Amino acid sequence: MSAGPAPEVLRAPLVVEFPFTRSLGPVQSAFLTGLRERTVLGVRTAAGRVLVPPVEYDPETAQEIRDLVEVAPIGTVTTWAWNPAPRRGQPLRTPFAWVLVRLDGADTALLHALDAPGPEDVHTGMRVRIRWASERGGAITDIACFEPYEASEPTAEAQPHSGSFTDPVTGIVAAARLDYSYSPGRAQSRYLHALAGRRTTGERCPSCRKVYVPPRGACPTCGVATTEQIEVGPRGTVTTFCIVNIKAKNLDIEVPYVYAHIALDGADLALHGRIGGIPYDQVRMGLRVEPVWTEDGRHPDHYRPTGEPDADYETYKELL
Repeated sequence: MSAGPAPEVLRAPLVVEFPFTRSLGPVQSAFLTGLRERTVLGVRTAAGRVLVPPVEYDPETAQEIRDLVEVAPIGTVTTWAWNPAPRRGQPLRTPFAWVLVRLDGADTALLHALDAPGPEDVHTGMRVRIRWASERGGAITDIACFEPYEASEPTAEAQPHSGSFTDPVTGIVAAARLDYSYSPGRAQSRYLHALAGRRTTGERCPSCRKVYVPPRGACPTCGVATTEQIEVGPRGTVTTFCIVNIKAKNLDIEVPYVYAHIALDGADLALHGRIGGIPYDQVRMGLRVEPVWTEDGRHPDHYRPTGEPDADYETYKELL
């Protein structure tokens, strides 16, 4: 099948989001618990430098450090950048400046937001102070932001601190989120348009003659462009598989279920899909399967056994 007119290149907004849970060592636990108590702690290195935020190992010697000290909630902006359009989850909803602030008593700078009317009100060397959040639970967000501070008080020295607090914070859950716009390119756009018509297409390399599904626009072996479209499947062979025992959030599939690599007839690369219509413990290498489409689906919902005899290992061993 020769390539026809290039279809419209697709684009779609995508979001990758998950909670990240981690436990805290003694240094980070003291730092975050301190923020809850409106106390900023740093750590002193063997060379006498005070690091804020604190780290557990000396960046110069790699030795463990636990010499905690308290620094002032007032500091100096060392550099900054204006943020005219705050995004979801950022410290302030109105335009603000990202600033690096060296707190009095510290030798390094802390990154946070500065609440200022406009970029003309921000400059390197300006004095700022912490604005504490009204509700604090032991996180960097306990610092709501920095705000301009007019008083020119003497620089405070870091004072030793035990790091001991009542009910210390021992773990945190941080929400990780990435918003981006994805464009699959011409080759995969053709592939997705074909799927919308319940067809699966690949592209043949003009050099090695392998058919790649999904197509990438270039042969990963030869490095040459691919444009010749080849319809493959719809049936295929399970090459390898895994049994999923952990239920995914917002995915209405009962566990356990099987996810497999499937070599569609005529393809030289296995794609992946869920196997249904058969008990999970009966799925096997060589199982012949076919796609099952939902009424409005733009891709197969899952693959089910065709009832054919299993494929001989020699026919798919190169696709493992």
